[in-house]
Amino acid sequence: MSEAQERHAEEPQPQSTGENTKIDPRLLEILVCPITRTPLTYDSAAQELISESTHYAYAIRDGIPIMILDEARQVET
Repeated sequence: MSEAQERHAEEPQPQSTGENTKIDPRLLEILVCPITRTPLTYDSAAQELISESTHYAYAIRDGIPIMILDEARQVET
C-alpha cells in the first residue's frame, strides 16, 4: 500500500445517515452557527444542525448543511 493510500485509510470516513446521505465528521467539527459562531448539535434523525443559542435548525440536504438563515427553522426548547 502506498503512503497516500495509508493516509486515506486512516482518515475518518463520512457516516451514512438514514436518508442515504453522508456527513463528513470533519465538517461537523468545523461548522458553527452563522449568527453566534457557537458550536452546533447534530440531529441525525431529523438531518439537522441545531443552534442551542439561537434555537434555529439548519437542514442537511444530500449531505450538505444549508447554513442560510432564511432556510433555517425555529425550534422550541
